[in-house]
Amino acid sequence: MKVLANDGISQSGIDALEKGGYEVITTTVAQEQLENYINEKQINVLLVRSATTVRKDLIDACPSLKIIGRGGVGMDNIDVEYAREKGLSVINTPAASSHSVAELVFGHLYGLSRFLHNSNRDMPLEGDSNFKGLKKAYAKGTELRGKTLGVLGFGRIGQATAKVALGAGMKVIAFDPFLEKANLELEFFDGQKVNFEIQTISKEDVLKQSDFITLHVPAQKDYVIDEAEFNIMKDGVIIANAARGGVVNEVALVKAIENGKVARAALDVFEKEPKPEIQLLMNPALSLTPHTGAATNEAQDRIGTELAAQIINILG
Repeated sequence: MKVLANDGISQSGIDALEKGGYEVITTTVAQEQLENYINEKQINVLLVRSATTVRKDLIDACPSLKIIGRGGVGMDNIDVEYAREKGLSVINTPAASSHSVAELVFGHLYGLSRFLHNSNRDMPLEGDSNFKGLKKAYAKGTELRGKTLGVLGFGRIGQATAKVALGAGMKVIAFDPFLEKANLELEFFDGQKVNFEIQTISKEDVLKQSDFITLHVPAQKDYVIDEAEFNIMKDGVIIANAARGGVVNEVALVKAIENGKVARAALDVFEKEPKPEIQLLMNPALSLTPHTGAATNEAQDRIGTELAAQIINILG
């Protein structure tokens, strides 16, 4: 059996698959050459992340495929239902990267609350000539402890983010149309555990009450946050989107920053990846990362071993 990990896979995943008797190919094949490559090599399992798309035409053209795997959560780059109708197994790793995304969100939130994204750029340029000026410019930071974090989308990643928030001393409120409540168990280094029950509330109430807002929703047809949503938020709110490009209206976000409704914001995902709009890249109120939410060594190890376990379970 041959596995093509077209967007890469961790060494732990390769080791597990090879131990199970699978040949693992980690060559990155260009999208337009994928069909020929799969058929030439008689690939049985195609593993992707976010770079490679697996649409109906590829599924139809590659009869050797038995499994399509997505390293991560969202599967909007795969025609999942069509593949399953054709008898293929489609798998993903929804829990593997949850904590990694949560930590990235808080890296952004801590950075934004203390202007680290700005001062890290300005200090190398002006630190020796304008030290006092920079100190004054970035002297009005805010603490996260005691503030309210609103979580839009309270699945695995939303809950993982809420756990970090609770550990930081924040109040957590959440909206999820498919969930009434969630029990969050915080585990500490010495074996102690604390449980929190979070009841979800309306989206409008989350937007009205939150000092910080983070999005953890799947790709949508419409914006989750648009001009109307910005209008009902607190003045000076800080927002993070590490979910999917297109769930926040970026034009409305820039407008909300300009009029003071949004103080600062973090974006790990963009409507136009891999070429985000220049007005986002140059906006000093934005803290930006290039879609690296799940990009930790630990998460990639978990993704690799989970994919391997599922493949071996399905194909034997």
